[in-house]
Amino acid sequence: MFVLALTPILWLVLALCGMKMEAWKASFGALVVSAALGIGVWKMTPINAATAALEGMAMAIWPIVIVIIAAVFTYNLTVHTGAMETIKGMLTSVSSDKRVLVLLIGWCFGGFLEGMAGFGTAVAIPASMLMALGFDPIMAILACLLANGVPTMFGSIGIPTTTLASITGLDPVNLALTQALQVAPFVIATPFLMVMLVGGGPKALKGVIPITLITGLAISLPEIAAAAFIGADLPMVVAAVVALVVTFVVALKMKGDVPEEYRLETPESEEELTPKRALTAWAPFILIFVLTSKLVPFINGPLSSIKTTVNIYQGDPEATLSFSWINTPGVLILICGIIGGLIQGCPFGEMMGVLWGTCKQMSKTILTMLAVLGCAKIMGYSGMIASIAAFFVNTLGGLYPLMAPVLGALGTFVTGSGTSSEVLFGSVQQQAAQAIGANEYWLCAANSLGISAGKMLSPQSIAIGTAACGLVGKDGEVLGKIAIYAFAFVIVMALFIQAGVMLGLGI
Repeated sequence: MFVLALTPILWLVLALCGMKMEAWKASFGALVVSAALGIGVWKMTPINAATAALEGMAMAIWPIVIVIIAAVFTYNLTVHTGAMETIKGMLTSVSSDKRVLVLLIGWCFGGFLEGMAGFGTAVAIPASMLMALGFDPIMAILACLLANGVPTMFGSIGIPTTTLASITGLDPVNLALTQALQVAPFVIATPFLMVMLVGGGPKALKGVIPITLITGLAISLPEIAAAAFIGADLPMVVAAVVALVVTFVVALKMKGDVPEEYRLETPESEEELTPKRALTAWAPFILIFVLTSKLVPFINGPLSSIKTTVNIYQGDPEATLSFSWINTPGVLILICGIIGGLIQGCPFGEMMGVLWGTCKQMSKTILTMLAVLGCAKIMGYSGMIASIAAFFVNTLGGLYPLMAPVLGALGTFVTGSGTSSEVLFGSVQQQAAQAIGANEYWLCAANSLGISAGKMLSPQSIAIGTAACGLVGKDGEVLGKIAIYAFAFVIVMALFIQAGVMLGLGI
């Protein structure tokens, strides 16, 4: 049953990496395999399998697909209006060193987007911006996938962590602090990996070790402090803002000759950069900060009540799905993009043309999202996910902690969502901790730690990156390259969590 339960996942890996199949075709293959197994082996009724898949597809459309379209539309619109040239000029005036720029945009700004909005924005927008600055598109996607892993547990104003706390009944502040402490070594290591990735190896660290270390600490230390004193909602937002400021200041003080191999050409601007021009160029992103933030309750509070709750999956009348029609990142980002476009002087008709072009650009990615989430829901409702978890718990005993982050990664790989992984495996981790006498906080937080690796590998995340950078069809190539980093993360995480249990660590 364990091997059969893994079959949809194994098919995805084989189809993407071995057969070089397009992501949407591979994902629909996984959907068919999961439905066949769910009905034939796990004894789902056809109507239950169909409605489980339908629920997953509904979740894919709202809020995930709308977020992806809105994020890429906002980027495309800034290119169309010429504002991206102003942004490029401003960024390269800070530094023309691509190693520094990947830290500012992919790491700091990407972390900010993940903390505020999530749902793929932290891959789509920074990767697009890096590509516009002259980065190789594949390298831009890989760097942003790396950067997007470690903030996921505190993404979207901490939804994955607050969800885990509610499922397990653990104190959210203690849980968030445990998570922040567990992920700290990986937070500090990630900027170094990003620099080596875009710079072609360890030699790229020469001359930028101080800023790379500082930007890692500028995320990690505020994240730990915010988790300890505030809780699960704001660690990534606070950390990203601190890191943006600190990294920006350090980058300005680093001014000097940049080695030719790392230098990006600074765009020549015919217009003088004025505060008004700068604010106009950044208007959509400033608005995204204001409107998507739950820190602005007078906007988000009233909008949160505009929602619909439905039951789609027929196997459980209490399995409801809620749709927030306005107070969801996709709609808010779309509104920000349109208002930003108007501020930049773009006629409404032209904006609709850009939006239509974006929808066509993202069409295959949308199909991928539908199939992946449909597959994930069938695996969850049928019992396939439970079969995988039960196998590890029953066979490993005291060595189970080695698999705790693996389950977190697996859940995120399948669903593309850190929150979904917490829902799938949060209780499993708690029960396993009780069974082997381990600290519940430590083992439940390990699920969130594994999410960091699974997020990098998720077909959903990869599809968002390739679509945003115009590389639809290159998903298998990206998956093969990012897998090296993700698997290395999982191995180190597994050993780290096992050692922690043996040492009795946890809050």
